[in-house]
Amino acid sequence: MATLGIPQNTIAILQKYHFNFQKKFGQNFLIDTHVLEKIIEAAGITKDDFVLEIGPGIGTMTQYLCENAREVVAVEIDQNLIPILGETLAPYDNVTVINEDILKVDIVRLAKEKNGGRPIKVVANLPYYITTPIIMGLFESYVPIDSITIMVQKEVADRMQVGPGTKDYGALSLAVQYYAKPEIIANVPPNCFMPRPNVGSAVIRLTRHETVPVAVEDEKLMFKLIRASFNQRRKTLANGLNNSPEIRLSKEIIQESIAGLGVPLTIRGEALTLEQFAELSNIIGRKM
Repeated sequence: MATLGIPQNTIAILQKYHFNFQKKFGQNFLIDTHVLEKIIEAAGITKDDFVLEIGPGIGTMTQYLCENAREVVAVEIDQNLIPILGETLAPYDNVTVINEDILKVDIVRLAKEKNGGRPIKVVANLPYYITTPIIMGLFESYVPIDSITIMVQKEVADRMQVGPGTKDYGALSLAVQYYAKPEIIANVPPNCFMPRPNVGSAVIRLTRHETVPVAVEDEKLMFKLIRASFNQRRKTLANGLNNSPEIRLSKEIIQESIAGLGVPLTIRGEALTLEQFAELSNIIGRKM
């Protein structure tokens, strides 16, 4: 089977099927074998592993996954790619392609059926607009996950791993770091894709924490506070919480709770660490 990581092989299969790129699906196919090898290596895939691939495209990465994993399930939303995948993955008997929107797939059930409920590895090349809902969906639905190794827009990868006080720090940074340890594995320039995107990308690996790194009594409340404090970045934490429809607390209780954290009332949400958000949520939770 022709390796799709080689550009002329990708061009040949796309022409054969008269494939048109769909802007709405944010399709950019990888055409760089070094990057593909790096992703496989970063994900640490072995013959013991069951891998869920999100957005296989024409199967470029899927071929590599099939060579290295025990079993692969690839979920592809674009119906036009299904016949192409039928051809490019024909040599492999350890792959199942599902034509579905990943946000509608019962991944917990899949992990149970295919991997006996043991932690799975997720690999994906994600379009910009859907990165956050997919990652949060995987974490929040308590899918048993070992790691998620994904290609995303460089700016999103940066956002996932930064700490307080930086301009990229926000709700996504805190959510990712609550559930996992993020590490950028490689920066990937636009010329590694077809069609060429307008921005750089990065491969980032999120390794699931065995236990969450902070002591929080009400996870949902903590994320409400985090969202409220970043919804209006320029405002103080107190005003952000006060203006949030999700948090129905008096100004006094909000101010009291922030004071209880031992920080100035003028502090902005972007200055708080994950530990401080957890502590604030515990303080507020006890007052509710």
